[in-house]
Amino acid sequence: MELGLTTFAELYPAGDRPAPSAAERLREVVEEAVATEQAGLAVYGVGEHHRKDFAASSPAVVLAAIAARTEKIQLTSAVTVLSSDDPVRVYQDFSTLDGLSNGRAELMAGRGSFTESFPLFGYDLSDYDELFEEKLALLLHLREDEPVTWNGKFRAPLRNATVYPRTDNRPLPVWIAVGGSPESVVRAGLLGLPLAIAIIGGQPARFKPLVDLYHRALAEGGHEKQPVAVHAHGYIADTEEEAIADFYEPYARAMSVIGRERGWGPMTRAQFDGLRSKEGSLFVGNPDYVAEKIADIRDTLSLDRFMLHTSVGTLPHEKVLHNIELLGAKVAPQVG
Repeated sequence: MELGLTTFAELYPAGDRPAPSAAERLREVVEEAVATEQAGLAVYGVGEHHRKDFAASSPAVVLAAIAARTEKIQLTSAVTVLSSDDPVRVYQDFSTLDGLSNGRAELMAGRGSFTESFPLFGYDLSDYDELFEEKLALLLHLREDEPVTWNGKFRAPLRNATVYPRTDNRPLPVWIAVGGSPESVVRAGLLGLPLAIAIIGGQPARFKPLVDLYHRALAEGGHEKQPVAVHAHGYIADTEEEAIADFYEPYARAMSVIGRERGWGPMTRAQFDGLRSKEGSLFVGNPDYVAEKIADIRDTLSLDRFMLHTSVGTLPHEKVLHNIELLGAKVAPQVG
């Protein structure tokens, strides 16, 4: 199984530490991605957001900076909010990244967990589902090695157009990223695309019916087996006590900020402990404990990739680097 990390380049304060500037945090992200490769891990992902508490509004640009400092690691968006973007430009950005990285670019397409990009780029939230469906169809068409003639509702038509640059030797890899919608899982399966599931609450085992549904949709669509990935929050330290002490306050603060927007109550220590339990969705602890939890979810969901999202609250850079080191040196050998 592949292991890696994802980030949104979060900009939260923690304790008596102010939030870093966006420029500072983006430079840290590049260093953390370099450390991810040095730790022998397989993939690094950068998510797209357009709000003051996240610095990465353009994953392809951040990933291009990482490409210049790395040689082997897969570079993916996590996710690209395709509904509010232009598929032509998205294809160009990631085919350019693919060339710069010598064939290491991937794209995870999703509808996003926030909606700020829709008014920012002039889209109506009432078109939420239709936007994604149409733009995904165009993006997949653009990957094909033939001119595209296309007409849709949300952008100008294309007439016998080929979009450049092209990727070398393969179509641009496109995953579908979902948060638990059966309709999205079925879409990915019928299209024969890899599936990435964001698990940020509850019990990971509850996603098994969705994975089973995905495999049935793959078969119905006449497709071969495709990879399944999970993205989940977590943090590794040398001891359980240290992991909790480092992670709880920044995590609770960040989740409480987001919760106020969505009508959740503040994150409590009891909730945190429940999520951190063996059955919960939070992968926080010493290397052996986190490895055991990852192995469990790997076996339950038949995973091909697990991506740890550590920077939910903005942790000190040096602690994130040590977390990456432990993931590669002590967790990966137990779950790979």
